[in-house]
Amino acid sequence: MQINPMTDSKKKQYWRENIRYVLILLSIWFLVSYGAGILFKDALDTIRIGGFKLGFWFAQQGSIYVFVILIFVYVYLMNRLDRKYHFDED
Repeated sequence: MQINPMTDSKKKQYWRENIRYVLILLSIWFLVSYGAGILFKDALDTIRIGGFKLGFWFAQQGSIYVFVILIFVYVYLMNRLDRKYHFDED
């Protein structure tokens, strides 16, 4: 088992980038779930997908799909961040 000594500044940089990713991804999820499903619902309802109004679709299904996609994006970003700071398990 190899231990990677990191300086405090590197640890702070790692966590700063991690928190930045989390905040960006949560902001996207908020905009999709709250914004598209509630705030912009009336404007989106003018568009139809499969017979359903787009605002209704986002409120019922779209935000869930976006959340699952954001999970995969977060995993990808964290794997890249781990490699950058040599936390990967290779």
